[in-house]
Amino acid sequence: MKLLDRIERHLKESHMSATRFGRRAVGDPRFVLDLRAGRRPRRRTVEKLERYLAEHVGIRK
Repeated sequence: MKLLDRIERHLKESHMSATRFGRRAVGDPRFVLDLRAGRRPRRRTVEKLERYLAEHVGIRK
């Protein structure tokens, strides 16, 4: 599953806005919006996202 798909699923399941997720996960409120527009994150950013998702999957915010 693509990273953006995993993020979108997390947003839906957690009822979190894209800007809040971006701010919490990587410190960038536009991150998800930019991903949707074709942004390709750096390896370090992907690692941060993976850690965030691993810690927060299934947790409702």
